[in-house]
Amino acid sequence: MLMTDEYWMGLALELAKQGQGFVEPNPMVGCVVVHDNQLIASGYHQRFGGHHAEVEALRQCDPAKLPNSTVYVTLEPCSHFGKTPPCVNLFLQNKPQRIVVAMQDPFPEVSGRGIAKLRENQIQVDVGTLQSQAATLNAPYLKRIRTGNPWVIAKWAMTLDGAIATRDGDSKWISCEISRGIVHELRSRLDAIIIGSGTAIADDPWLTTRLKLNQAPKRVAARVVLDRQLRISTESKLVRSCDQGAVIIATSEFADPSKIDALCNLGCEVLRIPEQQLGSSLRFVLGELGKRNMTNVLIEGGQSLLGNAFDEGLVDEVHCFLAPKIVGGVNALRPIGGAGCGWMRQAQSISEPIVMQSGSDVYVQGVLANRALGQEAYDRRIS
Repeated sequence: MLMTDEYWMGLALELAKQGQGFVEPNPMVGCVVVHDNQLIASGYHQRFGGHHAEVEALRQCDPAKLPNSTVYVTLEPCSHFGKTPPCVNLFLQNKPQRIVVAMQDPFPEVSGRGIAKLRENQIQVDVGTLQSQAATLNAPYLKRIRTGNPWVIAKWAMTLDGAIATRDGDSKWISCEISRGIVHELRSRLDAIIIGSGTAIADDPWLTTRLKLNQAPKRVAARVVLDRQLRISTESKLVRSCDQGAVIIATSEFADPSKIDALCNLGCEVLRIPEQQLGSSLRFVLGELGKRNMTNVLIEGGQSLLGNAFDEGLVDEVHCFLAPKIVGGVNALRPIGGAGCGWMRQAQSISEPIVMQSGSDVYVQGVLANRALGQEAYDRRIS
């Protein structure tokens, strides 16, 4: 049976997914080589600074077969020297019959140059096979390259009646152990976890990643506290665990200098928010994280921080755990505060949500509809 370009590109995309959490701030990329309708080599970008997908695939491949082979790669081959040599040069040394590329790389040092160079050297290049799937896979990378900001994931757990805590503030535990394990898996591939000062004080969390025995996190997320009044205690678990991962306290530039010094001496980094940015402090912090090439960040904050994130349109993706519990009470906290919307038609919706069982909980995840656009529309929106 003759397999289609879509079939082979689908295999390359599945390979690319294996790099999630390991390759950022680079994109996830997969590559397969097909000769006479048979897969003869494959590879993916496995870690930041390591070989690119094309190198991983071609090192398995018999060069004598390449002139009659088709290479499928999920992102435009690079044409510049970065941490590794240009992948385009590999194809110029051993030219395949055809290269199928899912999508162009918007990174300024590439951005069509790789495709142009291949075509200039008489290699047939077809672009656009499973482009929307490739763009979805690397949506966090695409957002950071085009806007400078990381991909923002909002996460919360709530009861059936929409509470994240009882009237007395008790929230441990709403979700079941299996759901909490999923959260730790999520944390293990992120660059940063953001909470507000209220959550830091009320819950005194570690925000570390605890996985199953013999499992290591793909990366260690920086723990970020948005604390404009610098209320966090120097005795908090976060401050006392700086040796387990970076702790960044974002506060007003007018905060108490002696407390800033104390936090810095204990190993924290203090990020000063300029006065003119205090009204949009979360946006400022996200911009600073983007400057550090952070690609995926998680907001685990309480009602106020999540409300602000949704009001300002900063959230890209949602993970919600719905527990079969009812706490009641008019004073019980809801997950999303802020101004909200005045009309139901203004509500932010999830595009093609994934709904699954998580132990006794229902787990809903998905990308906000205004982020799940086709590539052309996405380009228009963020340009």
